[in-house]
Amino acid sequence: MGGRDLAGLPSRVERFIGDDLRQVEQIFRQELESQNPYVADIFAHVAHFRGKRLRPMLLLLSASAAGPINEAHRVLGAVVEMIHTATLVHDDVLDEAETRRYVATVNARWNNETSVLFGDYLFTHAFHLASSLDTTLACRLIGRATNIVCEGELTQTRERGNLDLSEDAYLRIIDGKTAELCAVSCFLGAHYADADETVAKSLEQYGRTLGIAFQISDDLLDILGSEDQTGKSLGTDFKKQKLTLPIIRLLAQTEEPDAQRLRELLTQADDDAWGEVVRWLHRSDAVEYARHRALEFAAAARSHLECLNNSSAKQMLVEITEFATQRSY
Repeated sequence: MGGRDLAGLPSRVERFIGDDLRQVEQIFRQELESQNPYVADIFAHVAHFRGKRLRPMLLLLSASAAGPINEAHRVLGAVVEMIHTATLVHDDVLDEAETRRYVATVNARWNNETSVLFGDYLFTHAFHLASSLDTTLACRLIGRATNIVCEGELTQTRERGNLDLSEDAYLRIIDGKTAELCAVSCFLGAHYADADETVAKSLEQYGRTLGIAFQISDDLLDILGSEDQTGKSLGTDFKKQKLTLPIIRLLAQTEEPDAQRLRELLTQADDDAWGEVVRWLHRSDAVEYARHRALEFAAAARSHLECLNNSSAKQMLVEITEFATQRSY
């Protein structure tokens, strides 16, 4: 696995499914087109921080690995991207984040009210677009997935400041708030390519375990990355007292009396405390432990692809699991 150009993977994926991705983008823009200049301005701004388009890519690659890509896939690619973008806009309000992908967040440029309403605008357009398909299946599955995403976010909000949060509870939260949309994207890709139900379910599990690996890696980047590198505000989870896997591991491995000091820092949750906690993390096995767990979930994701015939799409799905865990920290 070592010699691959993982940094260039997104570009290679775009070349492989480029025509279909461009059509997804066109559907996305057409659905959200507005004659209202204020809404159009916000939409143009949000286009700057939409990122890798991972979920549409997963949907299209799953479709290509299981059968031919068709118009339903392109529509659904736009739908899952709208839902993901809506969650980003709302997350930035919850986290009071100021930057995302090197540009100001909607709440930083405008205000929280605008962010919440624009996120709602994206959600409603997503379901309007999903309802245009011949059957209601996609609408039901995406609606269920969105409910689970919201439950995950609500649970994370409830658990803020809970220094006794377990690793299992953390994994349940990220399974909901991050992995669920990846899972449903892969399932829909396979299902609408007329794949066998067993194959569709395997791809759903691929998307779920991949999403968890990505989230653990993102949690590490929030600690070990830089704002220049990631393009977004760092340390927001810490400052909002959201426990992530490295912190959970650090707490579990720290004995008294140091544990009392660590808990004080986590409760304090300011820049000085953040700097001290990062130093503690580097002195412990917490970072390496979280990396190892991310690699375990990535390996589990690859195992769910064994039901597929060899193809370029399958190979790219394999490489995405490596890309998820080999980004620079």
